[in-house]
Amino acid sequence: MGSKKGVDRRRLLKVTGASVAALGLLAAGCGAGGGSGDGTVTIRYAWWGAEDRSKRIIETIRLFEKKHPKIKVKTDFQPYPDFWKKFNTQASGGNPPDVFQNAVGFLRKYDERNVLLDLNAQVKAGNLSMDNFRAGLDKFGVVDGKLLGVPVGSNSMGLVIDKKVYAKAGVTPEQGWTWDEFDAAAKKIRDKGGRAADSGMYGVMYLYDLVLRQQGKAFFTEKGLGFTEADLTKWWTKAERGVKSGIVADTEKVVQNKPKSAVTAELAAGEFTWDNFTNRYSAEGKSEYGLAPIPTTDGKKTGQYLGSLMLSGSKRTQHPKEVAQFIDFMVHDPGVGKIMGYDRGVLATTEQYEAYKPQDPVNKEIAAYEKSLVDAGVLEQITPHPAGADVCESAFLRIAEELTLGKRSVDEAVEQFFTECKTALGG
Repeated sequence: MGSKKGVDRRRLLKVTGASVAALGLLAAGCGAGGGSGDGTVTIRYAWWGAEDRSKRIIETIRLFEKKHPKIKVKTDFQPYPDFWKKFNTQASGGNPPDVFQNAVGFLRKYDERNVLLDLNAQVKAGNLSMDNFRAGLDKFGVVDGKLLGVPVGSNSMGLVIDKKVYAKAGVTPEQGWTWDEFDAAAKKIRDKGGRAADSGMYGVMYLYDLVLRQQGKAFFTEKGLGFTEADLTKWWTKAERGVKSGIVADTEKVVQNKPKSAVTAELAAGEFTWDNFTNRYSAEGKSEYGLAPIPTTDGKKTGQYLGSLMLSGSKRTQHPKEVAQFIDFMVHDPGVGKIMGYDRGVLATTEQYEAYKPQDPVNKEIAAYEKSLVDAGVLEQITPHPAGADVCESAFLRIAEELTLGKRSVDEAVEQFFTECKTALGG
């Protein structure tokens, strides 16, 4: 799931080569998973994440190998940007890992490159169960009828706020509030709270997707962009005005404080991001942080959906059965749920969701937030992204930043974005 998300990932997923080596996570080589004379099969598993995530995943692998002694798992762990660089090299060479962490923006891209294993056959063979997934998540990795990814957790866009600043300004967000009400609240936060209201939402692709969905459109269709240059001109004109008026934090200061969040750096009172990133703010900042609902256009429709990290298999694997068994274990086993917690989002299956009961306030709030979305009936299905969506996401974030830094006019920014996306999407 990238956008502000991409910025947060770089913070959350950063890890040094030394710590990787200390964990002993890098695979001994890049050869395809193989077998041995005693019937033992070895598969390769690759993922991105923070050091804590890797420690948890290694623990789950040990649990899997204990219960499946004839399947051994080689691991390959990278920071987010490095993961995809290495993966692209492996995929181009016909040697991707047997099973790997994936996200919706890459499904069509790698399916079109003939990289992803359709897991439907393994479901029919009884090696992988797609039962007991929460809130329709079992459909999240389905593209053109092919099961290309299996969710490990769920998340949704939310507004992370500094509760003390919001209270000082007398602003109480409620489900169904409108963008007009958000704009009025932003002025109160600036004037009474003494801080910009937002960190820079106009480059967050997944937020703009919700705004478009509220209007009956979407950022992507299955083949390309689902909005016009006029739509984006309106959105980015508002961005430019927001920075000039002090409603949006000074972009130069936000950039200078990276990788720290503008919220915890006390430059902004809130920012739109994925709900499972809320843990970041409590770890980074000194205030009290929480989740507020997404503003709406009509007071009802938020356009939200549950996103998810997924596990995918390689079409070139020599061991599709064992890959499926591994994925099945990782998404259904209660012990795995207890180990992983909400590291990759609220647990996707009922077995794991019920096995893990968060004790800390932040994870309790994340779970409550997603439950409120389900109870409110606002969740919809995401549109599968076209091949090249990841390039468009990166361009959206970068060009919006250039705009708010004053390096491009609105018209120049819009033209540049559509030019780059046309190339990325092939039309």
